[in-house]
Amino acid sequence: MKVPIAGSVMLLVIASVALGQQASSTNANGSESQLADAVRQLQAQISELQNSVAELRSEADRYRAQTLELERRLEAVAPASAAPNVEPTPQALSTEAEQQTPSSSTSARLAKLEDEYSLLTGKVDDQYQTKVESGSRYRVRLSGLVMLNMFGNRGVPDSIDNPGVAIASYGLYGTGSVAGTLRQSQMGVEIFGPEWAGARVSGDLRFDFAGGFPDTDNGSVLGLMRLRTGNVRMDWSHTSLTAGQDAPMFSAISPTSLIALAQPEFAYAGNLWTWVPQVQLQHWVDLGSSQRLNFSAGILDPLTGESPRGQFYRAAGAGELSRQPGYSARIGWSGGKDEDHPASFNVGGYFSRQNWGFNRVVDGWAGTADWQIPLISRLGLKGEFFRGQALGGFGASSGQSVVYSDVLQNPLAIVKGLDDVGGWSQLSLQARPTLQFNAGYGLDNPFSKQIRQFAARQNVLYPGLGRNISAMGNVIYRPRSDLLFSLEYRHIVSSRLTNVRASADNIGMGIGLLF
Repeated sequence: MKVPIAGSVMLLVIASVALGQQASSTNANGSESQLADAVRQLQAQISELQNSVAELRSEADRYRAQTLELERRLEAVAPASAAPNVEPTPQALSTEAEQQTPSSSTSARLAKLEDEYSLLTGKVDDQYQTKVESGSRYRVRLSGLVMLNMFGNRGVPDSIDNPGVAIASYGLYGTGSVAGTLRQSQMGVEIFGPEWAGARVSGDLRFDFAGGFPDTDNGSVLGLMRLRTGNVRMDWSHTSLTAGQDAPMFSAISPTSLIALAQPEFAYAGNLWTWVPQVQLQHWVDLGSSQRLNFSAGILDPLTGESPRGQFYRAAGAGELSRQPGYSARIGWSGGKDEDHPASFNVGGYFSRQNWGFNRVVDGWAGTADWQIPLISRLGLKGEFFRGQALGGFGASSGQSVVYSDVLQNPLAIVKGLDDVGGWSQLSLQARPTLQFNAGYGLDNPFSKQIRQFAARQNVLYPGLGRNISAMGNVIYRPRSDLLFSLEYRHIVSSRLTNVRASADNIGMGIGLLF
């Protein structure tokens, strides 16, 4: 234990020298504020080092006391083992048996003490391992998921590794495919910040590799890194303020799947989702018996589902051209006796104003309901329902918010918000702590009557617009908390206004490791 203590003392000396050097440099530059910040940071580091040295000294003293006690016991046993070699008598045999018992006990205790010493030494060494460093003194944690997906398809989905819509190919793109990908792997960073105004501040960022494909040979397996979510949170006892990019508040849950990570299960089939920049305020009221009422409200970027006009610059979408944010709210109840499988029911709402040029204003809105219901032991049901208009920015109507009679550049073209209704539900069975089964169904159904009003101009009608149905079933096996295996089947049926009906089947396998 002398080496870690000496190293800690050396660190204290280095920190003191660095303090003197930094103070001299700061005085030379004439910056008092930088000097004060440097002094505070070094004082905090010195305090942490002093605490570590004190802990190491305490452990060394405890080891020394245990060693002395062991030596004392060994000395008490030693005289008996040094007895002369004579013919044993019944009395001698009795005495020898009495002496061998403490000797065996002492050996066992010695072995146990050595094991404890190795264990404690390992824990002390862990304190000196390389940690993730940050520009501040606050703790940072790196986490992620390495996930390999192998999959096979019958038919032609819009994306072979994470399908959402089936496409009628007429044999042009074949009738099936087999491939693999690592692009659904994820990386995340968590930041544990200070306390401010009575709130605990924290933050996080999460990325995956589903941001597209580089224009190079075999670029389909070289997924580009993509920002998924990121938040700054301030948590009080019954209130939290969140600013960042995350799932929309009014549609906060998604089905359980390890195969659909780049986009959640039932995207474009009844599950409203996107990772949208937003600010939201949440407050909850305890009702007793592990029950509470939850209230949430916020503003968000009014996305409409339009693709960027360029790779390196950002043009305003129709929602952003309205010069006002989108508004969302949610109220619900949660509770239940089982903390691992709580019950909840929530209703939410969303509104945004959209400007599609030449003062053609469309109101986007949604009313939602979601639920999580524990039916019986280990069996639960969760899902979501929505009814709304102009919700292409959240995956409704195959990503389309409006229909129009002519190209948008024509000031005489009529633009209408596309009405839609849909939802999904999933049944989950936790057969064992390591084994879970899930089965679900999702539906997205834009109003066909409204689409037919604009069907005469097929060149401006999105060809994928129509009803989309998806069914799935999967099994998730976790032999360890950080090791994941999953097998999933998905069946997708997409119907078009022209009576073209396409279907696709996807079987996916996933092997993942959390870190």
